[in-house]
Amino acid sequence: MNSMWKRGGLRWIDLGKRVWAEINEDDVWGRAAQLAYYFLLALFPLLIFLTATVGLVLGSGEGLRQSLFNYLSQVMPGSAFELVNTTMTEIAGASTAGKLSFGLLAALWAASNGMGAITQALNVAYDVEESRPWWKQRLVAVLLTIALSVLVISALLLILWGGRVADFLEAHYQLGGFFSIAWKTLQWPIVFAFMVTSFALIYYFAPDVKDQSWKWLTPGAALGVVLWLLVSFGFKLYLHYFNSYNATYGSLGAVIILMLWLYFTGASILIGSEVNSEIENAAAEAGSPDAKQRGEKTPSDDHQQAA
Repeated sequence: MNSMWKRGGLRWIDLGKRVWAEINEDDVWGRAAQLAYYFLLALFPLLIFLTATVGLVLGSGEGLRQSLFNYLSQVMPGSAFELVNTTMTEIAGASTAGKLSFGLLAALWAASNGMGAITQALNVAYDVEESRPWWKQRLVAVLLTIALSVLVISALLLILWGGRVADFLEAHYQLGGFFSIAWKTLQWPIVFAFMVTSFALIYYFAPDVKDQSWKWLTPGAALGVVLWLLVSFGFKLYLHYFNSYNATYGSLGAVIILMLWLYFTGASILIGSEVNSEIENAAAEAGSPDAKQRGEKTPSDDHQQAA
């Protein structure tokens, strides 16, 4: 298949029109609301799994958990983050070391429910029906949850220790001050690359689509990450000046804000998948032999012979 960045021969404006039509036809806005519900149920188990794993890998310490949460606070709205932080503090205080092994597995299992919900939504985006047995769906969800956790922890390590590593290499190998500056600057594009890779993994493994070729960077993954960042920071900025949720919902305002942020997260993931799906549909219509038409899990033999 030709590069997805050729957009299947479509102009950007034509691709945008097709994606918008599919967004409405697949009810992306409604499915994003469904994902927000599942994300809410999976969020705290995922954070428990992440913080417990970070503690096992790097050693216990409140500073590590706080570092992870500090970076989470940069994209989450303030009151929603305070709710998450308070809840996680309560959970950490109630936990005991004897429950760690069981709690870690239980947290992983519960967190994978969110990935299972993404799988169902992406099947709709790609116009395919799920045919994998339930155990295979769950296995994919668990493995994706672990993979995303590894990427999150790797990004955290890069942010926390990247500067120290650069200073160490500069001091011991006489690399000069430019190396340290370059490393500290490049760590942020690398963190962005981890985020794009997370989206790429979801789009590649979650839907029941076969015979895909792995691509590190796709238009859908790039758009999904950028859209999620823009919406997150935009929503945070809006709440800074025009937060009326606490006045309207009282003590439930933080929960409503968290649900809205999770809604925007789900919508960003689904819109990115619609972009990739429409590019492949356009490529199949243009005669690409290894592109899948709408609703196909694999390129059909008739389509390949016609090409």
